Amino acid sequence: MRHAVLLSLVMAATWLVLSGYFIGMILTFGVISIALVVWMTKRLAILDDETVPYLNIVKTCKYYVWLFIEIVKANIQVLKAVVSPNSEISPTLVKIPMRSNIDIAQTMFANSITLTPGTVSVDVREDHILVHALLKEMSNPEDFYEMHSRSAGAVSIGLKDK
Repeated sequence: MRHAVLLSLVMAATWLVLSGYFIGMILTFGVISIALVVWMTKRLAILDDETVPYLNIVKTCKYYVWLFIEIVKANIQVLKAVVSPNSEISPTLVKIPMRSNIDIAQTMFANSITLTPGTVSVDVREDHILVHALLKEMSNPEDFYEMHSRSAGAVSIGLKDK
């Protein structure tokens, strides 16, 4: 029930912000649309924490602040390597074990890797992510474990030990 209420509130706020109209007929269409969407998600049995992740918004925002700082650090590292006269570029492929089996946590982790300059998620499997790193020092598994823990924590999902 709380998922349905939260989804309704988020959709209502989005509707009001994006439409900008407060006319009775348009508000009625909005209420009908929201009720229809909530009913369909409930009927499809997909109304859960993964579909309605808004309860973790503070944790997610904290994660994005941390990720932004990591992106800035990686930008500086890549810039130094590329601009350096004796280029130290050492492309590396590394398998990073996947420690969560929840889709949203895996997606957030893979996207975070790709957003970070110098690293790209090449292949995502159930048990690992294949990552291409521009520099050998960017392929340290411990750095990825920290990112994975933080991204999974942003969606309040526990990690399995590997």
